[in-house]
Amino acid sequence: MKSVFVAFASIVIACATAPSQTIRLEDIDLSAMDIGWGSPQANLSVDGNPISIAGTKYAHGVGTHAVSKCLLTLNGNGRSFSASVGVDDEANDRASVEFMVFGDRKLLWKSGVMKKGDPAKVCTVALEGIKLLGLYVGDAADGIDYDHADWADAVVSGMGNLSPHDLTAGNAAENNEQILTPPAPETPRINGARVFGARPGHLFLFTIAATGKRPLRFGEVGLPQGLTVDPASGRITGTVFAAGTYPVRLTASNALGSTERELRIEIGDRICLTPPMGWNSWNCWACAVDDQKVRSAADAMVSSGLADHGWSYINIDDCWEIKPATNDSLLRGEARASDGRINTNRKFPDMKSLAEYVHEKGLKIGIYSSPGPLTCAGFTASYLHEADDARQYASWGIDYLKYDWCSYGKIAKDRSLPELRKPYAVMRRALDAVDRDIVYSLCQYGMGNVWEWGAEVGGNCWRTTGDIVDTWSSMSGIGFGQAGHEVYAGPGHWNDPDMLVVGLVGWGPSLHPSNLKPNEQYTHISLWSLLSAPLLIGCDLDRMDDFTKNLLMNDEVIAVNQDPLGKQARRIFDDGATQLWVKDLEDGSKAVGLFWVGGGGKDPVDLFKWDGATSRKITVTAQQLGLTGPFAVRDLWRQKDLGVFVQEFSAEVGYHGVVLVRISSAGGGR
Repeated sequence: MKSVFVAFASIVIACATAPSQTIRLEDIDLSAMDIGWGSPQANLSVDGNPISIAGTKYAHGVGTHAVSKCLLTLNGNGRSFSASVGVDDEANDRASVEFMVFGDRKLLWKSGVMKKGDPAKVCTVALEGIKLLGLYVGDAADGIDYDHADWADAVVSGMGNLSPHDLTAGNAAENNEQILTPPAPETPRINGARVFGARPGHLFLFTIAATGKRPLRFGEVGLPQGLTVDPASGRITGTVFAAGTYPVRLTASNALGSTERELRIEIGDRICLTPPMGWNSWNCWACAVDDQKVRSAADAMVSSGLADHGWSYINIDDCWEIKPATNDSLLRGEARASDGRINTNRKFPDMKSLAEYVHEKGLKIGIYSSPGPLTCAGFTASYLHEADDARQYASWGIDYLKYDWCSYGKIAKDRSLPELRKPYAVMRRALDAVDRDIVYSLCQYGMGNVWEWGAEVGGNCWRTTGDIVDTWSSMSGIGFGQAGHEVYAGPGHWNDPDMLVVGLVGWGPSLHPSNLKPNEQYTHISLWSLLSAPLLIGCDLDRMDDFTKNLLMNDEVIAVNQDPLGKQARRIFDDGATQLWVKDLEDGSKAVGLFWVGGGGKDPVDLFKWDGATSRKITVTAQQLGLTGPFAVRDLWRQKDLGVFVQEFSAEVGYHGVVLVRISSAGGGR
């Protein structure tokens, strides 16, 4: 089950004189609600079924999922709010929630803990004089698993002659799509990772990421024996048999000038020395993915310029395999060949040819499976065929494997640590037996504190959380929830808080612009960069707007994520409304994120204490950073020096926004 969070929404209800009327909650513009998974459902449960609480059906209401928040700005016009609330019958027995209603930042009513099967509780609250009405569903302090919650028959009365179409939606996070990233100069600039690892004797592919007016010419000094660089494309290919560390000076030139930068090549037993950067098909196409969509993504990664900034992986998620017992002619067939190797369905007629197509563009290709018999979407997976699949992936030319727990839950005896580790160790041994470097991504949603042992079973990265969706509560809950995990991350093994939800997303084939507000998208990319997280884009690369490109093509922000030191940021301050995160960098400087996460504290009532301000002053001190003496500050999104400071640095930060800076000793580099 993919957890759902419903976050902050503000519905502004204008004044009216007469006559009085009621407005149903489901009739407002529900896009104003920030939903953690899926979307808020009018007159349906969160999973799209008729609303049902303890066997009683309701024709009206809104289906949601804890933790959820909705703010209605009434400006004193309402007379009462009423609803029948409870856990929807579609939930399982683990569901437990608590409904609360706030008026002008004071608790007016709460349901107490409610579980599946509990009869609905009727909430009736007087609203005379209330300006702000907050509707909240908490998780009853036991997590959000299956917390499907319904506001059935929810109405606000006393709203004059307004219709739902007269309502306007907005909150402090509604802000303009301000493009902060300056355009790359026409003179050459080398971007992307400064360190790259490969195993001895395995095929090597690294494309020099560079911006500047085309054509560019590439060169090098110090490549180890067995590697060459294509001067036109910048692709470094070949095979190195001798283990060692090789400092290489890369060069790029065009008619306007030239530049150089060092790349450290590590030939040894470690790969994935910086977090993977690329694209994954799921958040865009889900099971609508096919060969042509993957080729189009590869084309767009190059033509859009993403590849010039270090983006390199094109990863196919679920639904490329044979689907047992289906009537769909595109998906059915023999799951495996006579030698045990896995077959593709007809949407992917030639996986080896597809991999070659991606590689010819200087990119890499990833694939997906599960340790169970079936994938999450019910397609053939790897159980008892791990060695067969690893050999098949290597023969196709696969560079990345996402390995998703899914149906293995029916194989495992229990959720004990040995059972959680076992299937991932089995596939690790299978990957080790093939003659190819394949980045190994463990996807099991953080069970058993996987960050504590993911590296021990050979994972290069591991999901620390459930699935992300394009809402503030989902993204912020996952991202800011990574505090404390930093001690387990480093070169070759990374915490993975899931994919990026910017641009056109929607789990295909129908897509929508990300529900994250612009400030929230800046927070998303900034936080994932500070976290040294894998950066996997989930949107349609063919239809990125300028704002999305601005988010994904800022080389100074990407450099924070790709810093060779490989230290994940740690949280150094959190007062419930603002947070400070700091990441140590290889050159001795620090990347610092100043975040306004909203609210005034950690108690539920504080979630509704927004005072209407659109920015807040946030300060970081030299003492907090462990610095002495003056320090220089550079704004990374604007790529602009802000000056030298002595004891502290302050910035105005937008609601749900961030100021991301690089801080260094005033006598040192940036």
